[in-house]
Amino acid sequence: MSSPANDSKALVTKMLREVLMGREDPEGFFAMCVSELGHQESRSQFMSLIQPLSTANSSLHSVLTSIYQEYFSKTEEDELELALTLSLLEMQDHHLSTPSKESRPQLLGDRPNLSSCVPLTSMSNSKGNSHTQAVDEVGRKKNTNLPQTGPWGKVKSPQTTRESELKKGAHFDNYNKETPGTNQTVCVPRWPASFSKQDTVEEGDQLMDGELNQSQKSKRSKNRRQRRKGNSLHVVGLPRSPSVPPPVLLWFRRDLRLCDNPALSGSLEVGAPVIPVFIWTPEEEEGPGITVAMGGACKYWLHQALSCFCSSLERIGSNLVFLKASVEGNKAGCSLRTVKELVKETGAKTVLANALYEPWLKERDDVLVSALQKDGVECRIFHSYCLRDPYSVSTEGVGLRGIGSVSHFMSCCRQNPGSALGTPLDPPVSLPTPVHWPLGVSLESLGLARMPRRKDGTTIDWAANIHKSWDFSEEGAQARLEAFLHDGVYRYEKESGRADFPNTSCLSPYLHFGQLSPRWLLWDAKQARCRPPKFQRKLAWRDMAYWQLTLFPDLPWESLRPPYKALRWSSDHGHLKAWQRGQTGYPLVDAAMRQLWLTGWMNNYMRHVVASFLIAYLHLPWQEGYRWFQDTLVDADVAIDAMMWQNGGMCGLDHWNFVMHPVDAAMTCDPCGSYVRKWCPELADLPDELIHKPWKCPTSMLRRAGVAFGQTYPERIVTDLEVRRSQSLRDVALLRKEFGQYVDKHTGCDLVPLPPRLVSEALGLSHIAGGVVKQFLLPVITRMEFKHQLEDPDADAASNPYNAVLKGYVSRKRDETIAFLNERDFTASVMYEGTQRKERLESDHHRMEGLPRPPVPRGRARRTPTAKDRFSIVPGGTVTSLR
Repeated sequence: MSSPANDSKALVTKMLREVLMGREDPEGFFAMCVSELGHQESRSQFMSLIQPLSTANSSLHSVLTSIYQEYFSKTEEDELELALTLSLLEMQDHHLSTPSKESRPQLLGDRPNLSSCVPLTSMSNSKGNSHTQAVDEVGRKKNTNLPQTGPWGKVKSPQTTRESELKKGAHFDNYNKETPGTNQTVCVPRWPASFSKQDTVEEGDQLMDGELNQSQKSKRSKNRRQRRKGNSLHVVGLPRSPSVPPPVLLWFRRDLRLCDNPALSGSLEVGAPVIPVFIWTPEEEEGPGITVAMGGACKYWLHQALSCFCSSLERIGSNLVFLKASVEGNKAGCSLRTVKELVKETGAKTVLANALYEPWLKERDDVLVSALQKDGVECRIFHSYCLRDPYSVSTEGVGLRGIGSVSHFMSCCRQNPGSALGTPLDPPVSLPTPVHWPLGVSLESLGLARMPRRKDGTTIDWAANIHKSWDFSEEGAQARLEAFLHDGVYRYEKESGRADFPNTSCLSPYLHFGQLSPRWLLWDAKQARCRPPKFQRKLAWRDMAYWQLTLFPDLPWESLRPPYKALRWSSDHGHLKAWQRGQTGYPLVDAAMRQLWLTGWMNNYMRHVVASFLIAYLHLPWQEGYRWFQDTLVDADVAIDAMMWQNGGMCGLDHWNFVMHPVDAAMTCDPCGSYVRKWCPELADLPDELIHKPWKCPTSMLRRAGVAFGQTYPERIVTDLEVRRSQSLRDVALLRKEFGQYVDKHTGCDLVPLPPRLVSEALGLSHIAGGVVKQFLLPVITRMEFKHQLEDPDADAASNPYNAVLKGYVSRKRDETIAFLNERDFTASVMYEGTQRKERLESDHHRMEGLPRPPVPRGRARRTPTAKDRFSIVPGGTVTSLR
């Protein structure tokens, strides 16, 4: 059996973990040590118990050391004086009506005069020992009217505030009453009626009253994040720092959550008041080129997310201060000026934030950290936004062969593992608040959700449908994740391309704004009964996009493959407008673009469809598509969208070995036309077989369905799809022939200049000849049809054996009749309609002549797919982002 001393030390060690996790404050921990170990044992053993913190958490070690020194710095004479005073009180107490043993005031050691009083809640173990636990931190304001809340609902908080103490029967008229003219805080006790006025004690004695009824013990909370026990004993008078420690500035950027937030957890470890701030700096969000980092849809989401996050902070007793950085001349440094002003106003000595990985933002943060450290302000940046820090991923031991593929990136991560992923962090139940809050601005003044106005003064609420389609809160992210893991995840592996069913997670905007951490998502996905590797692989694509952006900072605006910068593009602005507004005349493309405009989102498969149409069939530059996506997507992410559009535009590190056909792709994603009917209601009455190509419908069918081209639905902006695809292929072939120095003669692969970081990793040194850095060219993944086109640049796309255009395919028990009719196009439908008309005429003739009806053929011929049936083959391909 373990000794009581060992049990006490084990409990102290356990409570020390609670302090490190932010669930307990340092003063409460010290109070528990004194109560559990006793006065003398605490004096001799406390410093050895906290010794490991000197290296692991120096700031917390310093705070606990100062509390220890303050508590044990009194002289023996002061202790003797207090002991004599307490003896006199006990004699007077006994001389009057002697209270019961259980109801006597209990003292915590022979402690001399204290400079402040802190209400404590005692804890009881199975042996009946009482362990005091501090609940009020220095400079902390309690708000008992606000319910505590966890990630999925309300959590009942332990009753430790002033109102709860009065409800329990603690006899205090004033807590933390300030003495006029001093900074001292004293406790004024109100004794029971059995005590006379002579029994009162002067303020300097700082006695502790703990008379409570045993029946009023608080119950153990069922929530897993509250591990404290309530008890009937309340002790007042444990030490508090004589001066309020400087607050911590907690800078929120794209991490608007309480769950699994390293910077938030780090702010609790400092043991000081926390001031959460959000600084709006739109100029710094943009890179040196045309980035469109914050488009209209993203700004609207950010406004709503900030409003919800502010409510979450209020529920744990805190607040979010909004600031708008002013631009003075050069846009650089506006955040630094704002943070410095905030430090000067609040007296903060620590600034914490979670990292951002865009190169221009990382450079901004590096300058800010250096400048603050020169001013004596500690600034720490935590890794949280990606699973792997993109600046820590190295190609060492893997090489550069296959760079651009997610398999190569994952091999680099396995070969060069960084720090352990760790487990997700629980949200705090409360935040220590400062005495004085800095002056901020209102959320509305940031102008994130400002709507345009018409000439008559009315507002154009273009985001009304976006507001109806999403829950912008952290709880909404958790609910969306739970719903997906209980339903859609089981169909994700094979059906994520479907646009007519909600088989995708729709978590990308929550990941982008940090309302859901990738670590939390990965852990929940692994715990699901069905663990689709395809879904988990999406997080690797996300990390790889940021890795590519760190290697190529100009990824959002400049083609990575040099020859493709000279590619001939169309300048037809009318085609671009039709594509943006969903008026191309191709129902699948129009439905996707209308969904994007109305809801700010579309699934990944549809993003491939509209991107292929813009680039391969309209010959418009990929930069136009990137900029439109950045302005209209609620999950617009610079790294992911830039990588996706570069690959789709044939100039990224990876070539998509597929091109989505605007009609045939519908057999995969919308075989019954439900998706088109939802977003293009003017086509709703067309039959399933022809809804994706209404121009094939007979005039009578269009008239019955109420479709009039050019009136109710637009004409097709391009009609010769095969010709335009062949022209696009010839343009690329001629370009690669013209810039032959960027094509590997042996393999036919494109060559891309290596960035300096990869050169240093691959070669281990900088190659400089005559003061000029030598350029290294790296073969990258190249589409097979481009390699074949080198032999015959004038060949059309149809004759290319590696034609990348995907035809619709039948799989997963889809209706084969749809594939049959779409393969035969107009001929099959017209022949079928003609046969039906002939049968009706013959039937009517026989009825009029009184002749018997002609025999009805039994059954209908159906096509049975064979092993070589191209409509039954599922083509390979990769997807580029988590949607």
